[in-house]
Amino acid sequence: MRLRVEFTTEPFDLDEAPAHAVVAREVVEGAELDAVDVGPFGNTAEGGADRVLTAVDALLRRSLAAGATRISLQVNVVGEDPEGKDPEGKDPEGEDPVREGGR
Repeated sequence: MRLRVEFTTEPFDLDEAPAHAVVAREVVEGAELDAVDVGPFGNTAEGGADRVLTAVDALLRRSLAAGATRISLQVNVVGEDPEGKDPEGKDPEGEDPVREGGR
């Protein structure tokens, strides 16, 4: 499954990016996601479900720790993962490649 996450962090500062916005940008840019687009009023990124969900967890934790007082986010299913894996990384036959020695 592929997911798209859209998010904003607050409070806004139009003069310079606040620490929480910088942290959020670092999280999504470092998460190996596709189609990352960061801007002053909203950010989007797409990728496999596992990577997006891991990035969202880190984004929430790190942005709040850096001073965000509000984080608005939306997650949408946008298609199937091209590798055919479900959100937990299992292939369609239910095997876990990590536990099965990888592929």
